[in-house]
Amino acid sequence: MRLILADDSVLLREGLARLLQDAGHEVAAAVGDADALMAAVAEHRPDVAVIDVRMPPSHTDEGLRAALEIRDRWQGVGVLVLSQYVEQTSAAQLLAGPSEGLGYLLKDRVSEVAEFLEALERIGSGGTVFDPDVVRRLLARAPLSTLSERERAVLEHLATGMVNTAIAERLHVSQSTVEKHVNAIFDKLGLAHTPGYSRRVLAILRYLNG
Repeated sequence: MRLILADDSVLLREGLARLLQDAGHEVAAAVGDADALMAAVAEHRPDVAVIDVRMPPSHTDEGLRAALEIRDRWQGVGVLVLSQYVEQTSAAQLLAGPSEGLGYLLKDRVSEVAEFLEALERIGSGGTVFDPDVVRRLLARAPLSTLSERERAVLEHLATGMVNTAIAERLHVSQSTVEKHVNAIFDKLGLAHTPGYSRRVLAILRYLNG
């Protein structure tokens, strides 16, 4: 895959670039601020842009705003947002749009190299990857009383980007059982199919909105 990295830490940027190149990926650009990121995406049209939430000049949400703009302007470019901490507002803003080719991970996950590279591949292929810790924090804000314990477990796993087969393996149940739980979740939350949006992600948003 062709990748662009955006992080104001030179050490992290160079280390991540080396890791990705060693894994066989092309790092088209590695930049330290949002303006340079937008210029690099316009020039190289990468498969995935890996973006830190906080970048210069204010180190607040420049990376997030750049990620949202990339999602709006270049729909074929996948976005993986990295954050030092669980930032619920950032995660919720990303979840508010189409989920294809989207990821949100804590920076600690980078050290789990195999899982990190797998997450990039999934995003580059149009999948969704959300850090389990982020999902648990988001769900902790949600009224879960309408769901059974098993449905809550299924919801947590599907929100991280897992497909039904993977959830079935993780929970040691059949795929048909997972499908029944997923449909029950959608029914209880009143989620109809909406073109361009993932009902799996909309389920999380429904919880966030109370």
